Amino acid sequence: MSECEVVEYHHYCPKGVRRVLASGSSAFIGEVDHSTILKYPLEPGGDLSRLKHEYNILSLVGEHPRIITQKGFTDAGLYLERAANETIYKYLIESNHEPPTLQQRVAWSREVTEAVDYIHSKGVIHCDIQPTNILVDKDLHVKLADFQGNYVLESGELVAGWCGEPCRYFCPREDEFEANSKTNLFALGSTIHFIMTSHEVFPDIVGGEVGWQERINYRFANGIFPKDPHICNLITQKCWSCRYNSAGGVLDDIKAVEENLMSGQHD
Repeated sequence: MSECEVVEYHHYCPKGVRRVLASGSSAFIGEVDHSTILKYPLEPGGDLSRLKHEYNILSLVGEHPRIITQKGFTDAGLYLERAANETIYKYLIESNHEPPTLQQRVAWSREVTEAVDYIHSKGVIHCDIQPTNILVDKDLHVKLADFQGNYVLESGELVAGWCGEPCRYFCPREDEFEANSKTNLFALGSTIHFIMTSHEVFPDIVGGEVGWQERINYRFANGIFPKDPHICNLITQKCWSCRYNSAGGVLDDIKAVEENLMSGQHD
């Protein structure tokens, strides 16, 4: 299990929830039916502010094939589209699925980047891009989920959310709560790395050992980036070194890799 993923089980289920599927730091995920889940507070009558914030972001973003769809907000919590294959982290690490092809991995990387490019166009900064927040649907397409970050109103006012990138996805910066498009793209680089390799960055550093987070932060802050030999390596390097000005630039580069792969120009 990734250090950034918390999974617990609990007896508390609101009306209409069949069972608890998972939990995070502030909410449970409950099964409503085959196509819908309910995201609800950890305690009965608990704080709904984070869920309302997520609902507001998803309402602003609207429907998009690479974004999880919201299905309404009530006093019970936030109703969301259910992805049949859960997170891409579980799909690649914890399941018995056949290993995806190289073409599939590149397509997933493109689809995640399409999601990031789209939300940026809507004035949304996700603040927690990582494999446990990317879902895989029944047709094996991916959708970005768990919107707790920042967004800009039509008036230009910034509505701040919560920054939650785990250290393997965290862009070193003076203010750890500062978030912008480049910190999103840094996290996207680590996410693409995971999709391409089926492991997180710096697997030689074991989560939980003494000083592990500081060691990861030191490497990133000093430009010591993973050099795994996958075909999106140059893209991930550019994400970590903050050389992209927009998600659109990342998307263009991934599309070029994908086109070369389809034409047989890559081994």
